[in-house]
Amino acid sequence: MAILNEAWRGHLDGCRKLVEAATPYATCGTLTRINGLVMEANGIKLPLGSGVRVSVGGGIGVEAEVVGFHGEKLYMMPTDDVFGLAPGAQVAPLEASHPRPRVGEKIFARRRAQDRAKHLPVGDKLLGRVVDGAGRPLDRLGPLNTGEMRSLASRPVNPLQRAAIDRSLDVGVRTINAMLTVGRGQRVGLFAGSGVGKSVLLGMMARYTAAEVVVVGLIGERGREVKEFIEQILGSEGLRRSVVVAAPADTSPLMRLQGAAYATTVAEHFRDQGRQVLLIMDSLTRYAMAQREIALAIGEPPVTRGYPPSVFARLPQLVERAGNGPEGGGSITAFYTVLAEGDDQQDPIADSARAILDGHFVLTRALAEAGHYPAIDIEQSISRAMHGLVKPTHFELVRRFKQLYSRYQRSRDLIAVGAYAPGGDPLLDKAVAMYPQFEAFLQQKMNERDNYEDSVVKLHRLFDQAL
Repeated sequence: MAILNEAWRGHLDGCRKLVEAATPYATCGTLTRINGLVMEANGIKLPLGSGVRVSVGGGIGVEAEVVGFHGEKLYMMPTDDVFGLAPGAQVAPLEASHPRPRVGEKIFARRRAQDRAKHLPVGDKLLGRVVDGAGRPLDRLGPLNTGEMRSLASRPVNPLQRAAIDRSLDVGVRTINAMLTVGRGQRVGLFAGSGVGKSVLLGMMARYTAAEVVVVGLIGERGREVKEFIEQILGSEGLRRSVVVAAPADTSPLMRLQGAAYATTVAEHFRDQGRQVLLIMDSLTRYAMAQREIALAIGEPPVTRGYPPSVFARLPQLVERAGNGPEGGGSITAFYTVLAEGDDQQDPIADSARAILDGHFVLTRALAEAGHYPAIDIEQSISRAMHGLVKPTHFELVRRFKQLYSRYQRSRDLIAVGAYAPGGDPLLDKAVAMYPQFEAFLQQKMNERDNYEDSVVKLHRLFDQAL
């Protein structure tokens, strides 16, 4: 009897090894319809966010992501051109990126959404490289050669575990350092129309910042601008410690969304290593537009100027992933550009972004047309964390600066037509006398760097000379 039991035990062990080595059975579906940006499939059930591959004979295949379902129908959005696909194409789930469960575990249990999400490369090997939204090199410098992978479906840090924003970050721009001080872990929006110098300002911050790592996400921009930003604005100095994720306007909306998520994921990786990271994303508006394209394609109703509700739900989910990590760890200081259509600051995306960000810097066309760079309007701009970052004397100088600057701007037309008579308003008299120094202080050349300490000293000196 004992010999028989040993034989059966050996037989069962052999069967167990065969099961563990076997390729798991994968259910496949069939492509039934392509309507604009959306593909429909039957015969397969997958959760939202799952990756699939749609393929026909001859090796033609397109990767896609599950974006919705209705009954037995699965809605998918392709990451590339769908040319060559035909009715009846096979729809198969992409191979899971996490380890297969061992025999005896709950193989058929529902996996977490984060485990099903795409995992893309991260790590120091990405520094100095330019990649697309799928983690593929665009710079022709060979493979990334990094074995580190991270899920795109990270969740924000528990708000009660985040470190406070109590240390300033030097960005190398005098107006921001002195007048709109930014803290480590702060999320700020750059609100501007087209052609007012926001890309140049971003490039200055990327080159001159005191942050250890810079992650740049170029989302939905023109392909020509991607190369110009890297070569002319960012430069070799800035690229050396940067990771650039580019998802231009000609890529699919899904790839644009993925590019923004990937840039944030790379920044999270460096933050979790304890590093200070500067995340620059250009632009948050293009990210919202990509989500609008997807939502409208799968039938979501528009509510505000053509934007469906899911757009306003996705924005905070992306932004809240930036910020400080746990106490004593790293940080992600983020700058998101927000395009104000027709310089309209009440655009729904601009209005929503102001509510979820820790400050907004407004770049105006009037200043840019007057040759005033960076074209930051300090009257409309604010850093919500500044009061906890600077000394009371510094904060008081900023208040006095804005008071005098605003007083001059309100009376500018009277001064221009000669209706201003000195002596009638002491505050305006002082504003008129100091305005040339104010204007010179707020301007800075593209190749000029002004660190935080020098910026504050120059602000103090500005008022010392006026006494």
